[in-house]
Amino acid sequence: MATSPNGMPMRKNARANRERILAAAETVFGASGELGSTEDVAARAGVGIATVFRHFPTKDALIEATLVRQFDRLAEQASRLAGEPDPGRAVRELIVTLIETSSTKLTLISLVGEGGQLPPAVQEATSRVQAAIGGVLAQAKNGSVVAGDVTVEEFFVLVRGVGQAAATMPAAPVTLDRAVEIICRGLAPAR
Repeated sequence: MATSPNGMPMRKNARANRERILAAAETVFGASGELGSTEDVAARAGVGIATVFRHFPTKDALIEATLVRQFDRLAEQASRLAGEPDPGRAVRELIVTLIETSSTKLTLISLVGEGGQLPPAVQEATSRVQAAIGGVLAQAKNGSVVAGDVTVEEFFVLVRGVGQAAATMPAAPVTLDRAVEIICRGLAPAR
């Protein structure tokens, strides 16, 4: 159950408002970066600015919560994919999702923390994503889809590279599909 900033359980409509605010913040800050405003978020969410600040006392707190929400959704999807009966399909779907969400994620990351140091809540969310991705890779290794020596960190470097490239210089869908296929082949055990 979601809690308010003072630690009390939130009412159903407060939880719904919070979710709309976070979804709006992901869109606003993902598209406009630092130029996005809490007023833009409030308008997009269909709530007043006071409602935004009741949930998130500062713009930084809102951006941090938005990034944590995105990481938590990625962790949930990766956990679901770890149970997928076809580990090759699971790895491919995970790669596609990570690439598709990379632009917003990279923008949000650039807005939080100082000196390259992420806030503790973001670090914890990152750890949850890495653990969930580790589960997908473990299943893929067991299914002989991914080489046994591939680490989560190596997987991230490969996917992050394509994600950053796609975020800064969008490619045709066929090119991205081909890039995903090349990554999957590169992850496969040597024959």
